[in-house]
Amino acid sequence: MKDKIKAQKKKIIAGIIFLGLALFMATLVPTIQMSWVMGLLILTIYLFAFEIVDVDVTAISIMVLLGLSTLFAPIMGLDAGLVSTDKLFNGFSSNAVMSIIAVMIIGAGLDKTGIMTKVAGFILNVGGTSEKRIIPIVSSTVGIISSFMQNVGAAALFIPVVSRISARSGLPMSRLLMPMGFCAILGGTVTMVGSSPLILLNDLILTSNQAMPEAQQMKTWGLFSV
Repeated sequence: MKDKIKAQKKKIIAGIIFLGLALFMATLVPTIQMSWVMGLLILTIYLFAFEIVDVDVTAISIMVLLGLSTLFAPIMGLDAGLVSTDKLFNGFSSNAVMSIIAVMIIGAGLDKTGIMTKVAGFILNVGGTSEKRIIPIVSSTVGIISSFMQNVGAAALFIPVVSRISARSGLPMSRLLMPMGFCAILGGTVTMVGSSPLILLNDLILTSNQAMPEAQQMKTWGLFSV
């Protein structure tokens, strides 16, 4: 009971701090549209960081608030909504968004089927309980996988594996996660599909090409163009 009260107090204090930050930032931006956007951004960070509601509920709620800004634009002092209703769901047509969703589904499926437990067991059989052997095996495996899937997804996929290895070997989880994270980032730079910003860049190139003459259009990047 005391722990719940302490957690609620932390959330309330953090909420007050974030509210003050939002009000302060609103005084710095030049337009009221930017003030509202900054406020929604800070609200999103607060909800994600402290999980006041589930993460998926937060994401949908922010999208709904952006859509409602069109209806309440006069009350908010805006000439138009922050995002037009016909462009509200355009993010779901982005290759970057859909690839991240797909990786999350694949990762959850692999974890539920018990494959990741077998991977953890295999790494322990090969590396034993030696930190000098386990870290290179885990890091190199994540680096290779992250070159052909999202680096964030690859790292998230191996967090349960690292947790099980840490529990069985007695090694601190932090010592395993840090090198694994660096190798995931490095592996993500090998191919186009390894990093979300690179996929997003290809989408932006396609979008900009629609408004350009054919002679000035840019070519999208291939799988190994990076």
